[in-house]
Amino acid sequence: GAAAPLHLQYLLEPLHPTVHTQRGATATLPCVLRALPRNYRVKWSKVEPANYGESIIIITNGLFHKNYGPLSPRVRLRHSHRYDASLTISNVALEDEGRYRCQLVNGLEDESISLTLHLEGVVFPYQPSNGRYKFNYHEAKRACEQQDSRLATYQQLYKAWTEGLDWCNAGWILDGTVHYPIINSREPCGGRLLLPGVRTYGARDKQKDRFDAFCFTSALQGSQVYFIRGHLNFKEAAQACRNQGAALAKVGQLYSAWKFSQLDRCDGGWLADGSVRYPITTPRQRCGGLPEPGVRSFGFPSKEMRTYGSYCFVGK
Repeated sequence: GAAAPLHLQYLLEPLHPTVHTQRGATATLPCVLRALPRNYRVKWSKVEPANYGESIIIITNGLFHKNYGPLSPRVRLRHSHRYDASLTISNVALEDEGRYRCQLVNGLEDESISLTLHLEGVVFPYQPSNGRYKFNYHEAKRACEQQDSRLATYQQLYKAWTEGLDWCNAGWILDGTVHYPIINSREPCGGRLLLPGVRTYGARDKQKDRFDAFCFTSALQGSQVYFIRGHLNFKEAAQACRNQGAALAKVGQLYSAWKFSQLDRCDGGWLADGSVRYPITTPRQRCGGLPEPGVRSFGFPSKEMRTYGSYCFVGK
């Protein structure tokens, strides 16, 4: 019912309600009982704000357990002692980010604790080659996934804004709302009088309304992005990577290498989506002149142009 939350009788309050991890790592969400009730079940679920629900991940009665849903092959109970109902997720994926609930079901008195799995990552705005405001929600979601990322959550976008993301075009995020993060208030971006912040357009029609996308990606363990010099057109750039057993990098992979491996190059290079970009971690005058670090873009030049090198991605 809607009564005040009961004080926890069986479950220990988590010491750190947020667990920090990276993509590809193994993460454990702690849930420990201080006593074992007679007939009990522990139910782990993931809170899904996008569809206002929860999806069950695992249910145990202490002896047997059953896994459910898409996380099924990658989760297990840690069970390092008889009071331990902690959940271990292996090979953490981008979509694992979010809130989890460990619920003790014990006849009348159910109780639960809530934990957040936080991936270290980077948010980037994305628009396709045919210009701005071309994606409905579903297309934006697919576009991020094609760039080795996923639509950012509001928390991820907000954190990126506090770290310096300043972008004038509005974009979809995971819950179906539309926002744009502004640090330097200026004329074309809502005017000078509006305060800096994450400006919001609220929830929009997921079929009809069209905006850009804000994508989120995380470090990729054991992978590498590197640059090949040359004056290559798009096809030649792709072939140059393939010759070395690699592939043209996706936009998310370049951002990840920039953020987590400090990739810093002044040379424009082709990426898999046909865009040309270059990553700068140490800004300098002759590299685009902008004072902040970032991934700079030359947009989507003609694929016949032989002006650029290529950024290649090799996984583990």
